[in-house]
Amino acid sequence: MDDTIKSLEFLAENSKEIIEKQVASYRQQHSYAGTIIGFTVLFIPFFLNSLNGTNSIMQFISIIPIVFFITSILLMLTIFRGKPLDESLSVEKYQKMKNITYEQVLLYEIEANKISFTKNNRVTLQGYKRYSQGIGLTTIAMLIAIILLLANSFIAIKKTPTKVQVVNSIPK
Repeated sequence: MDDTIKSLEFLAENSKEIIEKQVASYRQQHSYAGTIIGFTVLFIPFFLNSLNGTNSIMQFISIIPIVFFITSILLMLTIFRGKPLDESLSVEKYQKMKNITYEQVLLYEIEANKISFTKNNRVTLQGYKRYSQGIGLTTIAMLIAIILLLANSFIAIKKTPTKVQVVNSIPK
């Protein structure tokens, strides 16, 4: 019987740690998404300002990374709209559980953690998918933007000098 309790305690503690790691990972993903949003929002004006005075083809091509950046920002923002994660046993269950045995409490906790992990897994996988898509779009947009900025630096638009004809308006 003592081994059974120790095993249940181990499983309860282990399942609790898994939920804690899952929640910590979810929060970290939110933090990274916020950082990427901030970086992207700061980079867009820099990028657009750097392309001032370029030819119309470069300006037209610059729409592509801007669309990718905006799409990435929107994807990252949807991560924040996700459901909050379930963190296992709720306080409301304590009253019900005070009249059951320690073994039953451990079994209940293990099952609650298992259910929480399953519920949270759907939310975290969806958030991870959006996060990965946002990272991909941001990376592609950055590469295109850098190529455009480098091309803008190295390609000089050759302007032909304007010929001015001086007309003498004073009669001689």
